[in-house]
Amino acid sequence: MAQANTVEQAQRLAAVRQDLAARGLYGFVVPRADEHQGEYVPPHAERLAWLTGFTGSAGLAIVTADRAAVFVDGRYTLQVTVEVDGDLYEHRHLSDTPPAEWLAQAASAARQPDGGPVRIGFDPWLHTPDGIARLRDACAKVGAEVVAIDGENPIDRAWQDRPAAPSSPVMRHPLEFAGESAEAKRQRIALSLRDDGLEAAVLTAPESLAWLLNLRGSDVPFTPLVLGFAILHADATLTLFLDPAKEVDGLRDYLGQAVTVLPPAALAGALAELSGKRVRLDQASCAVWIAERLTAAGATVALGADPCALPRACKNATELSGIKAAHQRDGVALCRFLAWLDAEAASGTITELAAADHLEALRREGAYFRDLSFPSIVGSGPHGAIVHYRADADSDRLLGQGELFLVDSGAQYLDGTTDVTRTLAIGTPTAEMIRRYTQVLKGHVALSQARFPQGTTGSQLDVLARQYLWADGVDYDHGTGHGVGAYLSVHEGPQRISKVPSTIALKAGMVLSNEPGYYKPGAFGIRIENLIAVTAMEPPPSGAERPMMFFETLTLAPYDRRLIDPSLLRADERDWINAYHRRVHQQIVPALAGRDALWLDWACAPL
Repeated sequence: MAQANTVEQAQRLAAVRQDLAARGLYGFVVPRADEHQGEYVPPHAERLAWLTGFTGSAGLAIVTADRAAVFVDGRYTLQVTVEVDGDLYEHRHLSDTPPAEWLAQAASAARQPDGGPVRIGFDPWLHTPDGIARLRDACAKVGAEVVAIDGENPIDRAWQDRPAAPSSPVMRHPLEFAGESAEAKRQRIALSLRDDGLEAAVLTAPESLAWLLNLRGSDVPFTPLVLGFAILHADATLTLFLDPAKEVDGLRDYLGQAVTVLPPAALAGALAELSGKRVRLDQASCAVWIAERLTAAGATVALGADPCALPRACKNATELSGIKAAHQRDGVALCRFLAWLDAEAASGTITELAAADHLEALRREGAYFRDLSFPSIVGSGPHGAIVHYRADADSDRLLGQGELFLVDSGAQYLDGTTDVTRTLAIGTPTAEMIRRYTQVLKGHVALSQARFPQGTTGSQLDVLARQYLWADGVDYDHGTGHGVGAYLSVHEGPQRISKVPSTIALKAGMVLSNEPGYYKPGAFGIRIENLIAVTAMEPPPSGAERPMMFFETLTLAPYDRRLIDPSLLRADERDWINAYHRRVHQQIVPALAGRDALWLDWACAPL
């Protein structure tokens, strides 16, 4: 979707306001979401980007008759100022100004022409019950109402050239990669429903459909998902609601007799048939529309965690083996890229987009490659300080001498998903760059070395990665680690490493990122990221009184030795980095030749 200019943004905003006025609505809430609440949405669901110009993966806009605002988190505070016209929309931080508070304040100052309550609309397919409850509670305090709209979304009405909904064919995910049959998974999850006193679960997260049924698709950019819904019953039977255009020959035989396939239009009737039953809804991905349909039908709605989320996060032995193999091939591509960059960057002719294209081309040569796992973040100089910067034809810049270059990228392979960030010195770095890079690396190493008892959450470990930056009074405004799927989403829950409190214990088989950073606006950005797997210590340490866990590093690519100040490292930190570099060299150099092999010899030399 082409970026809208200021005039187009103003016209689109005016069209939506006109539609709201005709409906008797003072305002409307526009999330960056589709019916499944996923991070990546198909082009026809990019309503927030179409309306405001904001292209980040998380955000929300509120449009009222006289005000409008776009809300983003710390990853996008710089990006939103570039993409969204500040004369049309206020730029707000989600934490500093929660949308519910902003909306209540705006509604309290408004008056309806007929003297009735101020009404704010929302699309019931694009919000979760919890999210709408926060808005309703805040607005009720000032006498305003938050109501589901009737009929078509006002943005969809105004969007004249809106893309069609995706209808890509379903793909089977072979057992050699999945490691467990769909039937076994259904039986396992159905047992968990029975244990929780549930008679059914409505599955609304596409990742759960993909994992549970060993299916993949291409409905969503960068993530191999097929969009649809399912109802899993406690007897392990399942009804899949899928666009018939996505069916392929043999799909129903592949799924088995216990799985019924129906068109999406049949979902409403199937929800009504759950009358009197206790039904699990995923509080993170369930649409208000579904929750209200179930309640109206007389079902007991049990909001909670998706029953597939935790089992999906704990990779089996086959998945872990595949993920390691994918990282081996990905490491070869990345090391070839880093060698090329070191040789060519001094010419002053390499741009951000050229670097991203070259890295993608190298990855495409690897076996089982299917796609990138997200749009590559390639930020040189000040662009590196924009956490989720995305280069385009207008912003693309040359890699400059004396600057840092941040490369955050990943790929989707049939046997695994990768995500890695390296920050590189182009020319001679400053003392400040070296100090900050070394502090970030020390935090990265501290998390890599962590040993922790079973039951530990990611939020309990987050401080390990920040401690050396905190000592200098600096920090980074994003989480330290997110979960990663197995040929699924590069951002997977429920596991994470973050300041945000979590009740989810880290379990064996979970894959997460380890990515502390530092960002100096207008100057440079630093982020170092490896993927790590939670692993049980077997045997446990001598004298251990409880089961212990550690992280196995999966990513294979050297750090930039030119940015490391050895005088800031403890002996154990230096030893860990040297040991990691030895491992990278041993596993990657056999696949390299000539200049690439010589470069890796240098890059992995001991500190």
